Amino acid sequence: MSIFSVFTLFGGLAFFLFGMHVMSQNLEKVAGGKLENTLKQMTSNPFKSLALGAGITIAVQSSSALTVMLVGLVNSGIMQLEQTVGVIMGSNIGTTLTAWLLSTAGIRSDNLLISMLKPENFAPVAAFIGIVLLMMSKSRKKQDIGSILIGFAVLMFGMNLMKDAVSPLAEMESFSRLLIAFQNPLVSVAFGAVFTGIIQSSAASVGILQALSLTGSISYRMAIPIIMGQNIGTCVTSLLSSIGVNKNAKRVSVVHISFNIIGTAVCMIVFYGLDSLIHFSFTDRSINPVEIAAVHSIFNIVTTLILLPFSKQLVKLSRRIIPEPEETEPETFVLLDERLIETPPLAVSECRERTKEMAFEARKALQDALEMMFTFTEPTEQSVLKKEQKIDEMEDQLFTFLLKLSAVSLTDKDNRTITELLHGISDFERISDHAVNIIEITKEMDRNHQSFSDKAKSDFDTLSAALTEIMELTVIAFTNHDVDTALCVEPLEEVIDQLSAEIRRKHIARLRSGECNPELGVYLSDLLINCERVSDHCSNIAVSIIQLDQSVLSSHEYLNDLKTGQSAYFIEKYHIYYNKYRLAEE
Repeated sequence: MSIFSVFTLFGGLAFFLFGMHVMSQNLEKVAGGKLENTLKQMTSNPFKSLALGAGITIAVQSSSALTVMLVGLVNSGIMQLEQTVGVIMGSNIGTTLTAWLLSTAGIRSDNLLISMLKPENFAPVAAFIGIVLLMMSKSRKKQDIGSILIGFAVLMFGMNLMKDAVSPLAEMESFSRLLIAFQNPLVSVAFGAVFTGIIQSSAASVGILQALSLTGSISYRMAIPIIMGQNIGTCVTSLLSSIGVNKNAKRVSVVHISFNIIGTAVCMIVFYGLDSLIHFSFTDRSINPVEIAAVHSIFNIVTTLILLPFSKQLVKLSRRIIPEPEETEPETFVLLDERLIETPPLAVSECRERTKEMAFEARKALQDALEMMFTFTEPTEQSVLKKEQKIDEMEDQLFTFLLKLSAVSLTDKDNRTITELLHGISDFERISDHAVNIIEITKEMDRNHQSFSDKAKSDFDTLSAALTEIMELTVIAFTNHDVDTALCVEPLEEVIDQLSAEIRRKHIARLRSGECNPELGVYLSDLLINCERVSDHCSNIAVSIIQLDQSVLSSHEYLNDLKTGQSAYFIEKYHIYYNKYRLAEE
């Protein structure tokens, strides 16, 4: 084996890892966050968690990516530690699919259909189809599928390079002497763990083992403990991802590595214990790529079946290894863990969920402020202030997170969602600010013993009811991305503007007749301004939803066309709201 064979081996490994990365990244995009979103709906059913873990790992082709995802979800408080155990076990089963795909390298047949299963035969076809989709399709989803096919072809090309690079080893006497060391199962386990830990890919290390097996020099006795060690080595990624997270998120990595170490120990004791009694005849026989894939699957399935009933004990073990401090230390509030950016569809989905939380908090803050418009109370003031502070923190973290997320490669749909969320978080934050302003005006009136007349209070009750409804419509439209509900917001916003103008006019009339105190004019004007601003922000959110759904016009052009053209639907809704929120005649 010459120095050029070594270069080819490392080059093949580079192609393999790059192909795996491209394929995994674009599989995540095509999945669109659907599989990942299901993670938040985990129940206590371990079999459902197991199936989901396997399914997601098959979809993204990386158990390491899934584990990093789980660390981020637990660190953000989106998932509980107990929910991750079954998912981790399932990911170990899902990751065996790659080994089965790579095992096609050993296929030998004169049959056309069977020979087309060989990588060197179908990978070029996949690459050609992929490049056609990538260069000629305008659909982002088809381009992503093209990238998946190209990534798969590059992965298989790397596998073939590694196979060709190691083929001369079969005739090298020094290589045969080196393999003697791997007769010791502990050495084989350590080698599998260290090598996989270095390249941080169990799929790649299994691929290299399958390539070596084609030389005929690898026996079952050597391969089995190496495969077991590879499962331990793949935990390095999750250990690195747990740096700088809270204790509960660190325990995800502990559960992952504990599961693999305990599973390896149990399987080795059982296998070698039986071997010493029965003396398995196949252990010294050469192993091929298909058999390596089979051993890989059997080991992970058996390990899962053994340890699945002990899921709670694995959680308890992680709590013993990483115990809670004697004095509870307040941990930094993490709205969204940046590790989630490594899985963009999931990150976008979680940003939407957090923005929904902002919407609910802003709605409650506004409701509290409107209910307290004429009767100031200290507890309500503190409640609104706490909500506003929380919304400010969420807006700051979400804005920063969304800017970082927008810098990575995203689908068109996810890009549109980010645009909508950036608009939404700003408007919901401003609505909470106006709720605080209303509270402060009410507090000032209470301090100065000022009060509106009964007629003015009645007018403000009508305005408050309209504001409550427009806020409700906006939250429903945003949380459900309901365009039909969003279309109802602008007619109601127009009615609210007219209500404000009418309240001002009536107040001036009461001033002239001496029914109202002139000092109340400033308070009334400030309250009306804040109410109008709330309806304006609701309009902004609704228009953003409509605009992104229809992919037309800017917000300014849309509003101009809406108000000048006044469609039959707009006029109908406007009259409904106008009649519903008419002020009492004086």
